[in-house]
Amino acid sequence: MASTLKSLRALSDPTRLRIVALLEDAEVSVAELQEITRMGQSRISTHLGLLQEAELVQSRREGKRTFYKLATATEGTAVEFIQLALRGAHELNDYPADQINLKRVLARRNDQAQVYFNQVAGRFDRSYGPGRSWQAFGQLLLRILPPLDVADLGSGEGLLSELLARRARRVIAVDNSEKMVAFGAKKAHQNGLTNLEFRLGDLESPPIEPASVDLVILSQALHHAVEPARALRSAHQLLRPGGRLWLLDLRQHTFTEARQLYGDRWLGFAESDLQHWLEAAGFKNIELSIVAREDQPPHFETLLAGGEK
Repeated sequence: MASTLKSLRALSDPTRLRIVALLEDAEVSVAELQEITRMGQSRISTHLGLLQEAELVQSRREGKRTFYKLATATEGTAVEFIQLALRGAHELNDYPADQINLKRVLARRNDQAQVYFNQVAGRFDRSYGPGRSWQAFGQLLLRILPPLDVADLGSGEGLLSELLARRARRVIAVDNSEKMVAFGAKKAHQNGLTNLEFRLGDLESPPIEPASVDLVILSQALHHAVEPARALRSAHQLLRPGGRLWLLDLRQHTFTEARQLYGDRWLGFAESDLQHWLEAAGFKNIELSIVAREDQPPHFETLLAGGEK
């Protein structure tokens, strides 16, 4: 057993208490701890090293990854330290969000389809292949879509709505800008898209009948909502039983200039907030992952979230 002073030092930092709480019931890798806490690898590794030195955390390797968990306590003193650490962790402001993110990360670990997609996406741009492009893949996937009734909320000028309308049974595009709605409606008419309708309205109370669509899309729109949670509740009401919501939006960031440059109300969203709001709105089978990261500063990251009614 490590010395009492060493154990006390190891547990004197709030970040290490967060890590202890995350390892209470699960083995977690450094990369997963990074995603949950949004801290850098070196910082997390340093904290884990101190906890291991105090014999409060143990690790094991699996392939290229190392997993950490709370040490199996064999002495009463060790048990007391760990229990005190957990009690302290529960009092931290980060604790509820950490637990939501932990649940999401562990669920995704078991999603082999998501793991495979991440591997494919990582290889896609690594080497040139004649005729291979995301544009071509998009055209292929668009044609696989079944005929659905779709609501595109916060549609802007309707670029995504136009694409979907070429395969969907019906698309209702909603935006709160009269100019955008007029522009989109005119363009849809010019392109002969009779199944695409533009309506003036907002995300929190879209002018669409309840239980009337199979799919709701919020593409880079939720961060313009006054009350994102209310917008997600409204989206749930629009769906028929078994219908799905898909949203693309920014991960929480610190680029405050986005408020003036792009009119953003929210500087992206934390994964834990989206998970909580989706659950509270009534969605099930929720999926949430980071699907893109820009190479140039401020390195915006894009979240993809989905749920079923």
